[in-house]
Order: sequence, then C-alpha cells, then structure tokens
Amino acid sequence: MDLPPIVVMGVSGSGKTTVGTALAERVGGVFLDADDLHPAANVHKMSQGIPLNDADRAPWLDIVGKEIRKRQGEGRTVVMACSALKRKYRERIRAEEPAAFFVLLTGTREELERRMQARHGHFMPASLLDSQLDTLEPLGSNEHGATVNIHGTKQQVVDRVLDAATHSKRPA
Repeated sequence: MDLPPIVVMGVSGSGKTTVGTALAERVGGVFLDADDLHPAANVHKMSQGIPLNDADRAPWLDIVGKEIRKRQGEGRTVVMACSALKRKYRERIRAEEPAAFFVLLTGTREELERRMQARHGHFMPASLLDSQLDTLEPLGSNEHGATVNIHGTKQQVVDRVLDAATHSKRPA
C-alpha cells in the first residue's frame, strides 16, 4: 500500500496515539509521537498547566517535520501523532515534509474531556482542553488531509483514516 506520511492530529484526548499506533500496525509502518520530541522546557510548561505559545512550538514543529522526512526515507510509512492545531503549524511541518497528509480526529467536547480524565500519567491536564479547542483551526479545503470522527471502535476509526488517506487527492 502506497501511503504518504500521515500526521494524526487533534486536541488532547482525541485518540492521536491510539489511532496512530493502530494505523501504523495495520499498514506495517512506523509510529512516532510528536510529544516525545518536545524540548524539556515545553513539557515542564505544559505540566504546570501553562499553554505553549507559538515561539515555544516553532522549533518543535521543525523537528517533527524533519523526523517525518527522515523516517519516511527509510522506506516505511510514517504515522506521526501531533496536535498540529493551527494551519501555520501544519505548514511548518509541511515545509520539512511536503507530502504529509493530515488527519484531524474530531469528537464532542464531552467525549474528549471524558477520555482525558480517564488517562493516567499524561502531562497534558484536562484543564487545557478548552485552550486547545479555542486554538484548533480545522483543515482548510486546500490542505492535504481529511477530518475523521472518533465515534466508534478504534478499528472503525482506523478504517476511516485509512480510507481517507488512500482515496485523497492532493489539492492543486
């Protein structure tokens, strides 16, 4: 299956890691989590309940794009979980890896909050959900990507993501 590198994006609690991991397993790809690429200062700031600003994110987004390009060059489909909430963040990643296909996972605020409260050991507190929802810019019609609802089983969501990635036409 010939797939572009896929960035599974959305707010915290949308299932980026769960869906991304399952998708990578399904296609024989490699799963990466952009959270693992955050500098220590960013992790510390978020763990204190302080949202990151664009200056905090810029070098991190460059690293994310470079890592996608590097790993995609190894011959396996890369699936990267990354919030990528703003269009300019996605453009920054695309500047490093132009073929990136973004999949925005969406759900109701109630479902997202329920999922976040059920998690243990994650550095992103549920209190930052509203900040993320306020920041989120949906995919534009001229962006290479798709929006997928998180309702249903993990496999149903992965099926929808895979369908979107295999049937998508790159915008002109």
